[in-house]
Amino acid sequence: MATHGGLRIGAHVESDDPLAAAAARGADAVQFFLTDPQGFAAPEPRVDAEALRNTEIDVYVHAPYLVNVATTNNRIRIPSRKLLLQHSQGAADVGAKGVIVHGGHVNKNDDLSVGFENWRKTFAYAAKEGGFATQILIENTAGGDNACARRFDALAHLWDVVGEFDVGFVLDTCHAHAGGEDLLGIVDRVKAITGRVDLVHLNDSKDPFDSGRDRHTNIGQGEIDPDLLVAVVRAAGAPVIVETPGGVEGQSADIAYLRERIGQ
Repeated sequence: MATHGGLRIGAHVESDDPLAAAAARGADAVQFFLTDPQGFAAPEPRVDAEALRNTEIDVYVHAPYLVNVATTNNRIRIPSRKLLLQHSQGAADVGAKGVIVHGGHVNKNDDLSVGFENWRKTFAYAAKEGGFATQILIENTAGGDNACARRFDALAHLWDVVGEFDVGFVLDTCHAHAGGEDLLGIVDRVKAITGRVDLVHLNDSKDPFDSGRDRHTNIGQGEIDPDLLVAVVRAAGAPVIVETPGGVEGQSADIAYLRERIGQ
């Protein structure tokens, strides 16, 4: 498959045939789930694993939404650690560049510092099991008052704990906007905390600033100024995944718009 030079831009797609989905969108990168995102199932071997390993397309895997390694709830935290490790192995099998996982949260009356410590314990657990097979990429989130990666003051505390490990960061523009973090100059603020932006989830938001609601929409169709979205892409200089609705048509339009605006 032919790919474009410069910045890599792609989409989150259905998991049945990611490479065909990438081709239909003219994408340089693709992201998908290895399992039901609302379940705790371990990934199964994929028949297209070799093709995914050998493609010119950049491949990313998103961990299930239920993964929350920060929580004090043992029934969620312990299986979440195991599942994240299993998904890192599944991601390695398909040649993925990373596994994206949400920063997680603690319960309403819990001390958020416990959540940060649980993140440290997650890496300690993985180390005992031979380590994560693929880089873990922590993503900022949109809602919750006890979230580890919604507000950037919390993110700074999280990075104080996990920064020593080989962990990356995913900046989601909808999540930042809905989470109450201004997109103007956001890349500089993130890099001051994490030192890096490994991937951008470039999404418009259906809801107002600081709404706490995670509802993505297509570029120019929501509450975020498209110029701000383009500025984030330029400043980050990192691969971009659109997680927007509309299937092939909607995502192809978003990818084409970004390419036109950044001049490639």
